[in-house]
Amino acid sequence: MKLRNTNTAYGLIAVSLHWLVALAVIGLFGLGWWMVELSYYDPWYRQGPHIHRSIGILLFILVVARLLWRVVTPPPRPLPEHQRWEVIAAHGAHGLLYLLLFVAMISGYLITTADGSSISVFGWFEVPSVTGRIRGMEDTAGAVHYWSTWALVGLAGLHALAALKHHFIDRDATLRRMLGRG
Repeated sequence: MKLRNTNTAYGLIAVSLHWLVALAVIGLFGLGWWMVELSYYDPWYRQGPHIHRSIGILLFILVVARLLWRVVTPPPRPLPEHQRWEVIAAHGAHGLLYLLLFVAMISGYLITTADGSSISVFGWFEVPSVTGRIRGMEDTAGAVHYWSTWALVGLAGLHALAALKHHFIDRDATLRRMLGRG
């Protein structure tokens, strides 16, 4: 497999970035869902959110890198057997996935930094607050974060179902291309 995309196939970097983002989103959603139920005396009460925030910041960097990579090496052309509506729907879904990713990540950042504090990323570096102290911002950002992550996971599920439909029903190369076998 080549590093860069071609007109007919995704390259190793695009495939790797896709699956790393997918894994991070699924992991962050699961961790977030689990950690909101932790009590103050639970040993993971502080550790869970720290891991969630750190991976969220790394995911932000990864998604920006993925978008830059798309500029450097555009994705392959749609398969000739795809209907026009499928191509339009796929472009719309991908755009909405990116939008929801950024809304979720930025709102998550705003929850933590509403009090003016920075975010430590596994102790490797700090991401400062850009807003300073804004009373009540964590509540608004929390609601946005909650709904955007549910929308993101729902749309990602539809995205996965569409890939499975292409693979098992249409029997085309859509999924194989994102697995590096297209």
